[in-house]
Amino acid sequence: MTTHSTLNRETMLWMYRTMVTIRRFEEQSRRESDAGKLRGMHSSIGQEAVPTGICAHLRDDDFVLGTHRSHHHCIAKGVNINEMMAELLGKSTGTNNGKGGTMHIADIHKGMLGANGVVGSNIPVATGVGLSAKVRGTDQVSVVFFGDGASSQGSLHESMNLASVWKLPVVFVCENNRYAESTPFEFTVAGGSISNRAAGYDMPGITVDGQSVIETFEVAREAVARARRGEGPTLIEAQTYRYGGHFSADDPLGYRTEEEEAYYHARDCLLQITNHIVEGDFGTQDDLQKIDEEVDAAVAAAAKFADESPFPDDSEMLTDVYNSY
Repeated sequence: MTTHSTLNRETMLWMYRTMVTIRRFEEQSRRESDAGKLRGMHSSIGQEAVPTGICAHLRDDDFVLGTHRSHHHCIAKGVNINEMMAELLGKSTGTNNGKGGTMHIADIHKGMLGANGVVGSNIPVATGVGLSAKVRGTDQVSVVFFGDGASSQGSLHESMNLASVWKLPVVFVCENNRYAESTPFEFTVAGGSISNRAAGYDMPGITVDGQSVIETFEVAREAVARARRGEGPTLIEAQTYRYGGHFSADDPLGYRTEEEEAYYHARDCLLQITNHIVEGDFGTQDDLQKIDEEVDAAVAAAAKFADESPFPDDSEMLTDVYNSY
């Protein structure tokens, strides 16, 4: 995976393809979940712009760590969707041989060090990854995604403090989708912002419209470059919105209104990038339709690959298990 650090035609179409792939993959994942083939799926539909705009600046040897809602992080970092779908279905051809499932996908070959079902748990891991890069003298960057529900965890504050003291190449990205499960952001975060907490740790704190991949891309450009230059971490608060519930069986209208949902749907990130591409002469509607068709075919192939793949053999039950004795 090469970086896409200039907003030219190639970058714009790559971002569009990535976002459409995430959207279609998640829609197919929901169908697989409804069919009873997987459990506990947390969809990232609506949040496609955040990891796409950030990962555009990352190389294969840079690192990403995610959350319980991480399919979009994996796809933006270049993880193979055939292997991802197989992992969701617990198949032996999955990224983790079917043993990680939807909340624990990892692919070290793409720098995706793992999703994690424990809120905020990957934040100190990402900080350690940044320390490793600094000790080894590389210019690799560590990016960790987390939600607004993790923003008040002690692990974030301890990690930001150490990352700033040691000037580690870490980019902390809060995907503020306004709800920690069903709890509104305003009920749990003091000060009206997450990004303003960066001031206490002597690092840049930036709030960006996470529904705009263009604005996210521009903010990420400097944050990643700053980390690569050895100047330390950045905290980005990307204000976004998940269209579905917290998980597949959750009804979000139990805690938010139809009017609120309509407002965010009208600002859909795919609609915004489509308009930007066409109006900015980066591509035509025919170009985008071709990408749509290619993505539809790729996701259908991924579902077929996963469905036809075998489950792990019983003999594999105790392999890949850490034993401390």
